[in-house]
Order: sequence, then C-alpha cells, then structure tokens
Amino acid sequence: MKQKTFAVDIDGTITENGAGRINLDALSALRHMKNMGHNVIFVTGRSSVEAYLLSVFGGTTKIAVGENGGCITLNTNEHILLGDKKQCQQAFEIIKKEIDNVVEKPVFPRMTEVVLERTFDLDLAKQLLQEKSLDVLLSDSQYAFHINSRGINKGTGFQEIMKQLSISSDDVIAIGDSATDVPLFQIAKTSIALGNSSDYVKSQATMTTSAKSGDGVIEALDKLAPKLSEV
Repeated sequence: MKQKTFAVDIDGTITENGAGRINLDALSALRHMKNMGHNVIFVTGRSSVEAYLLSVFGGTTKIAVGENGGCITLNTNEHILLGDKKQCQQAFEIIKKEIDNVVEKPVFPRMTEVVLERTFDLDLAKQLLQEKSLDVLLSDSQYAFHINSRGINKGTGFQEIMKQLSISSDDVIAIGDSATDVPLFQIAKTSIALGNSSDYVKSQATMTTSAKSGDGVIEALDKLAPKLSEV
C-alpha cells in the first residue's frame, strides 16, 4: 500500500460537535493512520502554530497549514508566509468603518490574515471589498470570518506541502466540513465531507459521512480502512 497523506481540518471536523474540544477518539484514529506509515497533516483556519502544536501533542505529522492556507509551519521556528497581512488589515479597517458590528475575534496571533467575529452581513462586506477593488478574499469557516490575500486558500497552501514532501494529488485524502475546505477537496483524489457539512460542501466531495464532526472522521476512516493496509 502506497503512503497516503491525510489533509484534515480541525474545527467542526475533529472537534466534538464543533464545540472546539478535540474528539480524542478521532485524534486517536488519525494517530493510528500515522503509525501505519501515512501522513496526517492539519489544514485549518486557525493559526498554523496551533495546528503544529496539536500535531506534536496528538502524535501526527509535524507540519501544519494554517490561516486558511496563508501560513505553513514546518517546525517550531520555521514558517512559510503565503499571504500578506498588511493588505488584509487594510480591508478590515474599511469594513469596520462602513459596516456595523465588525470586530476582530480574539485568536492566537496571525501572521497573514485577519480574523473577525461572525457578527455582520458577510455578503455586504464582500460587495464593499469588491467595490473598493481590494485584492483580498473574505470567507466563512463557520468558526469565524477570515480576510485572506486573494488567491490564498487551503488548497494553495496545501500544494506547498505537496511540493515540500513530493506528494501526488492521487495520494491525498482531504477531510473537512465547511466551504473553506472545498479548495482542499479540489486538489485531493479523495475528499470527505462530514455529516455537519452544508449540501454545497457535500456536493464537492467524493465521499460523505452520516456522522458529524469527530464521529464523522471515525466513520470515514472505517470506510477507508480496507484500502489503508500497512505501508
């Protein structure tokens, strides 16, 4: 069996019902994949440092893609920055000035993006940024609203990892639950949308689960098990 690389979202995917607490059974199942010889890499809207720490304590592959593809952490003090936080900050200032209830979300420090509370009309903000011709992208991870440099997403971020590790898209298995995971699905031969995903996200995946969040990850790995024998 050729080595596979799991690209796994965090919030809403390996958490318990999306509440932010890690589903330990799901993490254990992913660690088992790593122990079998496969890569398990977290790809998240959270900080890449948070995801890297989870990989260290969780026993998975010690590389992480964070900030919706804007930042990659390769080790404790080596990061690849793909996004431009300055232009994201500029966009934030414009949105905050023009739209009510726009506030930053208290999160782990970001290096390439701005993270906002989900307290305002996202479509209105997108229209405003388009009118201002700002080179940024505003997205909803269900965890928060994110302002990223245009062209930055989980797919482009993970492609950098694929280059680093010489990984083929045929060997990538992506698991996620939100629209921000769709670009990741598009570069993976196998993509899995969990039970808590929207109909749109499910339509973009090659597989779906009935179970939600962490339980859905376990269901997905059970379905794949016959094809994931020892490397």
